[in-house]
Amino acid sequence: MSAASPMNRSDLADLLAFYASAGVDEALEEAPVNRFAETAPKPPERMPEATVPAGKTLAPRPPAQPPRPDMSRLPDAPPARPPSASATVPDEAQAALARQLATTATTLDELRQHMAAFDGCNLKFTAKNLVFADGNPNAAVMLVGEAPGRDEDIEGLPFVGRSGRLLDRMLAAIGLDRTSAYIANVIPWRPPGNRTPTPHETEICRPFIERQIELVNPKVLVNLGGPSAKTLLNTTEGILRLRGNWRVHTTASGVAIPAMPTLHPAYLLRTPAHKKLAWRDFLEVKAKLKELG
Repeated sequence: MSAASPMNRSDLADLLAFYASAGVDEALEEAPVNRFAETAPKPPERMPEATVPAGKTLAPRPPAQPPRPDMSRLPDAPPARPPSASATVPDEAQAALARQLATTATTLDELRQHMAAFDGCNLKFTAKNLVFADGNPNAAVMLVGEAPGRDEDIEGLPFVGRSGRLLDRMLAAIGLDRTSAYIANVIPWRPPGNRTPTPHETEICRPFIERQIELVNPKVLVNLGGPSAKTLLNTTEGILRLRGNWRVHTTASGVAIPAMPTLHPAYLLRTPAHKKLAWRDFLEVKAKLKELG
């Protein structure tokens, strides 16, 4: 059939059937149409008045329903405000309270009680336990990490997971164990999902760990990882530049404690090639302990 020949009804039916089987659901128009453009609503068409036979009346029409609002164009509702306890944000008032509580603690047990009752850090409300410390508080060496992980949060003790087992082997290599060392963290509560603690969270907890070091009064302080070293040694240098070099941590009472920054056991598990660097640092710690008697 040529292009100019007219189509009969049978041909049109066959063509429409072909289009339907091919998935065509609407006809194309001569001019393009922007389906996403907003168009003004068409005014409702006026219905023709119904003719009423003589002697009869029409029932009253029901009242027109108001149009439903377009929910897609409404502004987003403001997020619900979470409970005040779980949304505690560390601020200067809470930091001042932490400093006051830390200063008034005269023993480690008293400091632990103050920390357990302190509600000024939001991390407390997502953690299972306060992870205070482990080991011997009369030991000559104190090791400080950054924050507890999942295993530590469950047991309430620092360094009990994979990194803790590696730390135990590192201590054993220089003749120490948990009865001859004292272990703590800058942050005593596990951050959700093991995320990095924020600067605010670190600052709110700083008075507690500084007072803890002051009460233990070790001969040597070992900073496990960059966050611990930066917080307690007041430096911004990276751990790979800090490690292996003796620094000094000065307590609030003015006592100067030799400090050795070294690599965190969790980092060593990810980068085994750097274990030799940590081994050198621990040999330095062993030599310093022998020198100090």
